[in-house]
Amino acid sequence: MRAVFVAGAGTEIGKTYVTAALVRRLRAMGRPVRALKPLASGVPSLDHPDFSESDTARLLAAQGLPVTRETVAACSPWRFLAPLAPDLAAAREGRSLAHSDLVRWCAAQIAAAEPGTTVVIEGVGGLMSPITAAETGLDWLKALRLPALLVSGSYLGAISHALTATETLRAHACPLVAVAVSESAGAPTPPETVAGAIAGRIAAPVFCLRRGEECPEALAALAAG
Repeated sequence: MRAVFVAGAGTEIGKTYVTAALVRRLRAMGRPVRALKPLASGVPSLDHPDFSESDTARLLAAQGLPVTRETVAACSPWRFLAPLAPDLAAAREGRSLAHSDLVRWCAAQIAAAEPGTTVVIEGVGGLMSPITAAETGLDWLKALRLPALLVSGSYLGAISHALTATETLRAHACPLVAVAVSESAGAPTPPETVAGAIAGRIAAPVFCLRRGEECPEALAALAAG
């Protein structure tokens, strides 16, 4: 069994796009995979027409799973309506979120995975985005002790954001599997240029994912160990 944490260098940069592409590629390679988005903000109710566009629905589709109350809960047990940081979104609904519960749930899913399965856990927001009143996405990653797949955009400033995130991971001794540069709409330079600039400054492999393209097989192989 292998598990990897998909972290973002920022918010709304393509984490779910990359995660879904990775899942589809692993399935095409004949590798069992389970994708989880434990925390999800900005998620409409299950019976709302827009739910099909949610991150949870996209990950279920990538796994070839139907959207049911059971599959949604198994993928994203903590879902919030407001498109805010999870702690703020939870407070708006009069709910609370404990970091220990989140970590315990993720660890249980990893432990329960069938042998040979790759468990892909997608984070929320950027690496340092708050998830509770006290913890960030980095704290979540460190508690799970998983290697990270860092997703960057290709927008102006993405190189700095990606390098800052990789340096943060290095400083906290978090293993970095690879960096995936997801094409940003309206970016002034091609994603390959951004990927090349990042690759020249870090030791981990860097991949580029244009919109509509499949996940590189080499990236999937690294994620699956």
